[in-house]
Amino acid sequence: MASSFQISALLLTFCVSISLTLPVRSQTCASQTFTNNNLYTHCLDLPTLTSYLHFTYDAANSTLSVAFFASPSKSDGWISWAINPKVAAMGGAQALVAFKDTTGVMTAKTYNISTSMPYSVVQSKLAFDVWDTRAEEESGVMRIFAKIKVPPELAATGTLHQVWQVGSSVDAAKGELTIHEMGASNLNSKGTLDLNGGKIVSSGGLDSRTKRKNIHGVLNAVSWGLLFPFGIVVARYLRTFPSADPAWFYLHVFCQVSAYAIGVAGWATGIKLGSESKGIQYSLHRNIGIALFSLATVQIFALFLRPKKDHKYRLYWNIYHHGVGYVILILGILNVFKGLDILQPGDKWRTIYIIAIAVLGGVAALLELITWIVVLRRKSSKSTKPYDGYGGQSRP
Repeated sequence: MASSFQISALLLTFCVSISLTLPVRSQTCASQTFTNNNLYTHCLDLPTLTSYLHFTYDAANSTLSVAFFASPSKSDGWISWAINPKVAAMGGAQALVAFKDTTGVMTAKTYNISTSMPYSVVQSKLAFDVWDTRAEEESGVMRIFAKIKVPPELAATGTLHQVWQVGSSVDAAKGELTIHEMGASNLNSKGTLDLNGGKIVSSGGLDSRTKRKNIHGVLNAVSWGLLFPFGIVVARYLRTFPSADPAWFYLHVFCQVSAYAIGVAGWATGIKLGSESKGIQYSLHRNIGIALFSLATVQIFALFLRPKKDHKYRLYWNIYHHGVGYVILILGILNVFKGLDILQPGDKWRTIYIIAIAVLGGVAALLELITWIVVLRRKSSKSTKPYDGYGGQSRP
């Protein structure tokens, strides 16, 4: 088996690699600038699809000036921002779309979307006046600029329903857009915009179903992503010190049982959400979740089958218990990042989790070093073998 130091180094490297390789939104709308030095009264970091909206509303003449920023799912794709006069939904939306024409130059067009499924997307004039439309691209981010005459019925309410979207490709010659993906972030890219306050009054991300998704995410991030790894750190390092016995053991058990209970609640909400999501599947996230639940269940019940310290099978139980624990640790952290990709809750939540798991990994690395120093000093002074709360095995 690998040494204790090698295992800790491997886990720390894994955590850092996951945090670096998974996509992270680094911008906010407040940090964005414009080539024409336009200034807008409000800006919003839209909740899905790494999108941003800048706008100014002149209530005196019902004119809305907008700048929409987003990255298409592929470099030759398209982005769109739309107003739906009726509801916050795709059907019936009046859309501004940006993409590259046949010569590779950015262009902005207007499209009408039918009200009935399957939706038809037709390039045509909109139901309200639009002018000064243009599009540009910089560093893979496409931008749409336009001025819109807000219809009287919408101007009277001070709000409008907005829909935004990104796609992978377009037939520029025909002006035909390929259908966008059907992930949760694509289906929730809608909301009601407060023209005067610059806030999203309501959106697809704030309905009861998405609240349940957020609860599912929080439960699993706390259980598999934080509490379970913390319990492993407690067991691995505190047991080295005789003065910590048996406190380390009870703290370890408390952390793991609590993590399991919270994880079961998160797993159950995930199963419920899956049963309500006909036609939408996140197979890898789901399969990892099932594996986590199964392994953790076996791990918890194995506690009741733990042999005594001097039993001949205690060594094999230790190997099994530690091995399964590290597998749960790796799968739990991986699945938290998978869940963040699905929910797209915003940059700050991903950043908070990355910082938390990085701090925990750093503490583990520091404790690993301290443990080795303690063990080597004991050996050099010809003292007894380091204490092991599980089975009396020497460390490392």
